[in-house]
Amino acid sequence: MQVNKILQTVTQRIEKRSEKTRSDYMKRVISAREKGVARAHLSCSNMAHAYASADSTEKSRLITDRVPNLGIITAYNDMLSAHQPFKDFPDVIKQAAREAGATAQVAGGVPAMCDGVTQGQPGMELSLFSRDIIAMAAGVAMSHNCFDASVYLGVCDKIIPGLVIAAATFGHVPAVFLPAGPMVSGISNDEKAEARKKYANGEIDRAALLESEMKSYHGPGTCTFYGTANSNQMLMEVMGLHLPGASFVNPNTELRDAYTKAGAVQALKITALGNNYIAAAEVLSIKTFVNGIVGLHATGGSTNLVLHMTAMADAAGIKITSDDFSDLSAVTPLIARVYPNGKADVNHFHAAGGLQYLIYELCNAGLLHEDVMTVMGRGLEQYFYEAKLDSSKKLQWQKEFPQIHDSEILKTVTSPFQKTGGLVSLNGNIGEAVIKTSAVPQDRHVIEAPAMVFHDQESVKQAFANGKLGRDFVCVVRFQGPCANGMPELHGLTPILSILQERGYKVALLTDGRMSGASGKIPAAIHVSPEAAKGGAIAKIRDGDIIRIDANNGLLELKSDTNWRTRENTTTDLSGNEYGNGRELFHLFRQSVSSASSGASCLSDSSF
Repeated sequence: MQVNKILQTVTQRIEKRSEKTRSDYMKRVISAREKGVARAHLSCSNMAHAYASADSTEKSRLITDRVPNLGIITAYNDMLSAHQPFKDFPDVIKQAAREAGATAQVAGGVPAMCDGVTQGQPGMELSLFSRDIIAMAAGVAMSHNCFDASVYLGVCDKIIPGLVIAAATFGHVPAVFLPAGPMVSGISNDEKAEARKKYANGEIDRAALLESEMKSYHGPGTCTFYGTANSNQMLMEVMGLHLPGASFVNPNTELRDAYTKAGAVQALKITALGNNYIAAAEVLSIKTFVNGIVGLHATGGSTNLVLHMTAMADAAGIKITSDDFSDLSAVTPLIARVYPNGKADVNHFHAAGGLQYLIYELCNAGLLHEDVMTVMGRGLEQYFYEAKLDSSKKLQWQKEFPQIHDSEILKTVTSPFQKTGGLVSLNGNIGEAVIKTSAVPQDRHVIEAPAMVFHDQESVKQAFANGKLGRDFVCVVRFQGPCANGMPELHGLTPILSILQERGYKVALLTDGRMSGASGKIPAAIHVSPEAAKGGAIAKIRDGDIIRIDANNGLLELKSDTNWRTRENTTTDLSGNEYGNGRELFHLFRQSVSSASSGASCLSDSSF
């Protein structure tokens, strides 16, 4: 199938924009590769330290140079349900390496925090910055320079982007990502959302709310709604960093164990020691990132990935802008409905045909670059097929083209749920922002209403409790950007704004903070850049100003008869964001972070 013209145009545009940075990056990768097997350059003392704890067989293998050594980077902790299953992965990987005549070592661990735990708490102000910390921590582990390939164990919101940044930085080293999978389904997402709204409305008490939440988040694995964590997993598979079909297999099953073993073996097969060398940099190509953006749109994925993909691509010398996301969204139909833009969870999505169908359908429609390098080799066709266990409990991919098993969850490109991906870049006199419309009713794609201005989400909650929000309005929540306080997600606003919308009011959110995909049915112009703390126009908005958010035409405007541009920027006391709960350790991050439009990163070059 011929590649879609807009897809090709955007790809060429990124190639031109990235010509120098990608070339410089690949020169560094080639230089590192030409130095040969990393541990061959270690001194005897270096090697003795690196292998001191290995058993005699492993030591013998490690000193030969011709036997690959696999580095394991793990985000394991047993507080995060999504990462708890990783506890046993290193032993499974090491055994698979032994059986393949190779070795594997846990190179290091990276932090993994849970946005679900920190929502509305001070810890959420560290969440986005943790992505860069994860990349740096993985870089420390890989800097031992002992590994011929790497496997990355991570799932959730900032963990996967941080690990991808690290894999790109060590782009000469092959990298395979091994997921843990989603928890089995609990109560429906609609039931959970309804309980949250009832609590916000005072209809149920905290005990009833807690009971609902515990029934939803109830076991090992990722949360089953299609938020950032599961958007990450989709992305890793569409970008060819997972084994085909690996993303949404439940933890602690024979199939999941088989995927873990097979992933380790595949990483060993693609080292520079053999004839099938596939550097991480080859997989992390411009076409691969374009494919990832298309996958995000086709599934209605998390808006957090607009930030993260920009930062991940930058680590590989690739420059992506919000216009690239928006232009690809305009030609990518939404062909999957998973909560919050549908009733199904990711387990239902997987059973309905899942990513195998999605990749197959998009490739056939010319909406993916099929000729990309993956960890399995050249081409995406391998990702059309589902894996089953053979008699020896090993993976065997079934050479059968996937089908839709539930048309309420998956559609064809020619008969989609909606014609576009629903992610729109907004531009206007307030600045630049993005809005996700895949779950927003069509009659709410354009909102023009007076502003009500707040400086934190607690103030919005208090105004709601005091009965002050019963009107049409645009809820402006500013000083929530990366420089101000680390750009926390503002999920606490969703139940309130949902209630007001259901009462018939025209409401929208405008913020320099984040909302992930959890804004749901509420129109939300997020990631406003420049942010208020950097003197952006959002700091000039006053109560009563008419704000127009127009997702149909990509407009974000302050409409006023007065010369509002001459107003003094509103300021606020941000000293409370400087201390407590570890925030004092991140002062340098708040000072050096790039804008949201550049990925909100402390590691990237935002000068393009």
